[in-house]
Amino acid sequence: MTIYYTLTFFLLAAEMGTFCIILAPLPFMMRKRMLTFLSTNFVVAKIAYGLKISFIFIAILFIDAIQRMWRIVAEGEASKKDGSPVHDVRTETNLAARKFYAQRNTYLTGFCLFLSLLLTRTFYILLDHLHTQEEYAKLKKQMATSSKEKIANGDGAGAAGGNDVVALKKRVAELEAKERDFETLKKQSRQQAEEYDRLARELNKSTGGSVDKKY
Repeated sequence: MTIYYTLTFFLLAAEMGTFCIILAPLPFMMRKRMLTFLSTNFVVAKIAYGLKISFIFIAILFIDAIQRMWRIVAEGEASKKDGSPVHDVRTETNLAARKFYAQRNTYLTGFCLFLSLLLTRTFYILLDHLHTQEEYAKLKKQMATSSKEKIANGDGAGAAGGNDVVALKKRVAELEAKERDFETLKKQSRQQAEEYDRLARELNKSTGGSVDKKY
């Protein structure tokens, strides 16, 4: 296998390992740190840029491998249609080997390109999911805080309302006390007037005169 197909194989193996690590059931904080590091690190960004350029060359190799495979298959079909017997076993073996290598290179480059697209899409889906979880946690925290504030404000309002009720009850009690005092004063005044009338009548009887009642 040539050096560029060897590098393609190692790149495919690295993609498979990265894919398994990303999809592993990691804790939330560990996954968050890993995805944040991969999405914000400067060195990782440079490596990703180099990989994008390498995938362009892998795409060219993929097209070339497909063309070679079709060419070899066409040669085999043409030899069968001609009906010419195979004069050398090595020729048939060489044709089968060329076909095998062409298919191998096609699958190798094709799976490398396919897994790169799948890995990129999965990475961004997980990153969006992480951001969604963070926003949900913030929203949940804000709702809990606002609920606590509402409860606190409600308790304060209840306390203020309770103070107002106590003050009103106290005011009503004072008014009732004043009303009772006024009724007592009226009763005392009436009793005093009656006593004055009685004394006046007795004085009139004793003196035989009349006394003006002023009250």
